Formats: sequence, C-alpha cells, structure tokens
Amino acid sequence: MSKGNNQKLKLLRLAAIFTERTDEEHGLTMQEILAALAEHGIDATRKTVYQDLEELKDFGMDIVGSQDGQLYTYRLVSRDFELAELKLLVDLVQSSKFITERKSRELIKKLESLVSRYDARKLHRQVYIAGRIKTMNESIYYSVDKLHTAISDNVQVRFQYMQWNVRKEAELRHGGAWYCVSPWALLWDNEYYYLAAFDSAGGIIKHFRVDKMQRITLTALPREGREVFEAIDLPQYSNGMFGMFGGERRAVTLECENAMAGAIIDRFGKDVSLIPVDEGHFQVSLRVSPSAQFFGWVVGLGPGVRITGPADVVEEMAQTVRQLQAQYPGTK
Repeated sequence: MSKGNNQKLKLLRLAAIFTERTDEEHGLTMQEILAALAEHGIDATRKTVYQDLEELKDFGMDIVGSQDGQLYTYRLVSRDFELAELKLLVDLVQSSKFITERKSRELIKKLESLVSRYDARKLHRQVYIAGRIKTMNESIYYSVDKLHTAISDNVQVRFQYMQWNVRKEAELRHGGAWYCVSPWALLWDNEYYYLAAFDSAGGIIKHFRVDKMQRITLTALPREGREVFEAIDLPQYSNGMFGMFGGERRAVTLECENAMAGAIIDRFGKDVSLIPVDEGHFQVSLRVSPSAQFFGWVVGLGPGVRITGPADVVEEMAQTVRQLQAQYPGTK
C-alpha cells in the first residue's frame, strides 16, 4: 500500500489503536502512539496526531489525556459496552445449549474485539454447566433469520421436519413430507427456539423446534391466522405451555404449600394471584395446556403441590400417576 493510502487510513488506524491498546487503566504516550502508527507504515507528527485526536473526540470517541506518574498518556475511557455487560454475554454464549462450540468461540472472539487487549483477557471465562450439551446444528442461526424475515414479509414458510431415531440418526418425519405454515412468533423455552405458527389445514396453532426444521424456504403465500394470534397474549400463552406441547388451554387450580410460592412465580410471573387457604397453603388458578409435560412438571414439584380442579384434569393427573406406578410393578 502506498504512503498516500496509509495517510488516508490514519484516522481509522488511530481509532483501532485506541480501541485495542487502551482502556481506563492503560494509556499510551504520544511517543507510543507515533510508534503504533509507524507499525502500519503511517508517518505522523505530534501536531497532526493532536489534530486527529480532536477529530476522533468530535466523532464521539471518549479519549482523554492525563498525567500518569511522570508520563502524560491518552486512553479511551468509555465504550458502547461495559466490561461487566460483555462478561454476562460471554457467559450466556458459553452456557447456551443451542449455540455450537465453534460458533461460541467465534462469537466470543467478536465480543473480545469490543474491548482492549487487556480486558479481552478477562473475557476468557469458562462457565461450567452440569450435563451441558451443545447442539451440532449450526444452521439454526440462518433458520432463525429466515423465520424473522418471513414474519416481517408476512409470508408462509415451507420446510421438512426431522427427528432422531434409536440409531442416533437424523431422519425426516412423515417420510420427508413438506410442511407449509404461517409463522407468527419465535418463542424460547427450555433453551430451545420454537416457531409458533398457524396451520391452515388444521385451523390451529402449532409449535416447531427450530433446530429440527430443515430446508426452510419462504413462499409467496400471505400468512394466515392473524385473528387467532391477535386474540392471545403471547407471553402469557408461552408461560402456559410445557415443552411447547399444544392443546386446549384450561383454567387449572393448584393447592400449594407456602414454600412453593417461588416455583409458581418463577414459572408464571408475579401477576399470578396466590390466594391463602390456611396458614400453610395457598391456591392459584392458572391457564395452561394440561398435557403430560404439565403433569410431569407438577410431579417434579413434589408433594407440596397438587391439582384440585377441574375434576377431569384431576382424574387425568391421577391416571398419569397410575400409569407411572404400573411401570414399577412389585414396588410400594
């Protein structure tokens, strides 16, 4: 690259030098700044760098100069992201089940570029999650993007849906049949993305796990089911789904020990009404889909929670328990 072109890039190089090599605790002397520019073949003088620093400040970079012992140094003291915010993002990327190992490394490398080389070392964190399984499907990033585009463009999507067989092989469901649905929302449940879509053939809302959707394509067909989705509160709707299994939403009443208040609030939020029954128990009415997954959730909470109504849901729960008990004959 010619010297003239190097000079044209001087402001960009200077901005990159301050971004990478300085922070609140680390500064550069004027001599170090000139040497860093020289590494990129850029000749500069103190006078021109002073002018460049003023231009970078006018552009919005928070560069300050201060006495540092016997030296006068310059540093970039604020950025778009605080270090604590980036640490949180790194932890989320590392612990996320749907992000592959390779993509995790790529994303963290990009996050490190937002801070100085010194703070980047502090982002080399390792979050250990018991039994953490990382997905092997990197296409999910592009699938999510396609689905957002379809929702924005108000069109239906076409795709195939896969499942795992006992040989640990991915196979297409229904012999590779194509699904065509109207996408309306992307939901997050149990560390997976789900698509909430309207199935025109059945006239119902269906859920599809995005990492199992294959060969997603946008169609020219306009979306259907708007009135169905406008009639529901999506956050409350997703709270009442367990494992994204659908079904009729019912008002189900639970009687719980007071110690279980946290478990109910964690799942359904602070807007739920906890009505005292006696000094040790409260009652709560929830709108949920009483599926096997819901019953499993109740069982998982232990003896401190029981379903009290309606009667048919109580019977379904009792039948579930009897079926579970039948799997362990000879036990008491």
